[in-house]
Order: sequence, then C-alpha cells, then structure tokens
Amino acid sequence: MLSPPCYIISDLHLGFAEASVERDVLQFFRYLHGRAGSLVINGDLFEFWFEWRTVIPRSSFRVLAALADLREAGTDVLMIAGNHDCWGGDVLRRDVGVDYHVGAWEGSIAGWRGRIEHGDGLRPREDRRYRMLRRVLRAPWAIGAFRWLHPDLGTRLATRSSHASRSYAARDQGRGLARIAAAQLGSRPDLEVLVFGHSHVAALSRIAGAGVYANAGSWLDAPTFLRLTSERIELRQWNGSAEGLHLDAVDRVPEKALT
Repeated sequence: MLSPPCYIISDLHLGFAEASVERDVLQFFRYLHGRAGSLVINGDLFEFWFEWRTVIPRSSFRVLAALADLREAGTDVLMIAGNHDCWGGDVLRRDVGVDYHVGAWEGSIAGWRGRIEHGDGLRPREDRRYRMLRRVLRAPWAIGAFRWLHPDLGTRLATRSSHASRSYAARDQGRGLARIAAAQLGSRPDLEVLVFGHSHVAALSRIAGAGVYANAGSWLDAPTFLRLTSERIELRQWNGSAEGLHLDAVDRVPEKALT
C-alpha cells in the first residue's frame, strides 16, 4: 500500500542528465520530507546502475543519501526497475531502504486500485528485439560475468551503449504505450489507474469506460511528476516552489472509490 499523497517520478537518467537535473531532484526530495506519504520512482532513476560487491556508480551517491534520509523520515519509497537500472540489489534494498521491485507492481496507490510498470518491452512489434536482449542482460550468468569487469570499464561500456535506448524510447511520442494502456485498462475493470514511464512523454487521461492512464514523463526535458490523493491524480511540473506548476488533473470516479 502506497500512502497518500503519493508522488511518482520516472526517467531522470542521472549520470547522463545535466547537473541541474540532479540539483532539482535533490531539492524535490527535500521538499517531500513531512509532506509525502509515499514516493514511487518508476524506472531509470539512473542512466546506469550496477552493484559490484563493494562498489557502486559514483554519480548516484548524493541521490541515494537523500533517498535514505527520506526513508528514515518515514516516507515509503517504491523503486521500479527500468531498462537502465534493472540490476539493483542489497545496496538499494538494505542500505538505502527502498522497496526495489523488478517487474510490474500492483496494489493500492493512495487508495486507487493501481498497477505500476516502467513500460520497456511492452510494444509487440517495436520492442521485439529489445525483449530478446533483455532476457540475456538480466540472466544470472550475464550479471555474474559483468561483475568480473573493473567498475570503470563496466560503467564506460554500459553508458556508451545506452544512448540508443534513450533516444529510441520516445520516437513514437508515447503513442505505443498509450495504446497498450488503453487495452490493458479496457480488459481490467478492477484497475482504476495504470502508470507507465519509459516513453519520456507525460500523460494523464481517462480511458473511455475504463480507468486512468498516467505517465510521469522524464526530467531530461521538464521535471514533471504525478501527485495522487484519494480524490484525484494531478500532473505537475517542479519549479522549485510549493507544489510546482499545475498541468492537468483527473478526479476519481465516485462509485469506484474504495470503502
């Protein structure tokens, strides 16, 4: 259960993004202290993440410390693995204290019956080759082999190869994931909200006769985020003050509200 108000962000790609993005997200995390019931990071917080036995990528240090502080202050943090940071483990779960989750997550999101998934590999035709590659990259033998590489070499190889997926994700302007969301919500009357990331295209819309599709967008272009209470979902843009700029909102259908 993700307590209200629940904030959702995705696709920050720290380690690739400009330094100003890291400054913004650190400020955003500080703002959440005492205000957020829960925080969801829906994939690709980092451009690259890997846990060697005693080493982690240097670019993640300040953000991980801020997340640990947020957890110690009592805010629950759910981190969904993206296609750039899918090799999480004990550092995230035990040392930082986040609920690191690989794959789709379902449960109560600020009282809404919801499903959260990063969204990589869902398009049936466009993502076919990527799904084959993903099976290899996430295989235990591949992870074990990568761990034998020196961290400097491993990080360099990973970040050089990530440019294609970063630019490919938004090529269809998010239409592919929006179609998949509409189909899933149409076949799942129990779901009130379906949240994707990955496309880098912020979205918030009610699917006719079904639930709500939401996408927090990417902080590479504009620092957008979702805010969920028991009554509504809001799409906002962080501007360093208060709740940020209001972009859009969808109210909950009263008859679907949980009792």
